[in-house]
Amino acid sequence: MTTGLIITLLTQAVALVLLISAPMLLTGLLVGFVVALLQTVTSIQEQTLSFVPKAVAVLLVLIFVAPWIINLSVNFVQHLLAQIPILAN
Repeated sequence: MTTGLIITLLTQAVALVLLISAPMLLTGLLVGFVVALLQTVTSIQEQTLSFVPKAVAVLLVLIFVAPWIINLSVNFVQHLLAQIPILAN
């Protein structure tokens, strides 16, 4: 197992993690921005008001993209398992 191969596998793993987490992170960012804008306009400064909508939105997006996440993860693991004979040399 060479250093280049390890770096390639780690790079692919990090890219997969970023790709998988992007929908939830972007949803939280967007909902957080909208809630903060509404709080600023209405002068309501309640902490739970900013947390609950973000949590609900992220959960809904997670449910919606779960099949895609599972598909990406399974493909990555299958690729790793297929590489075992190559890695053993």
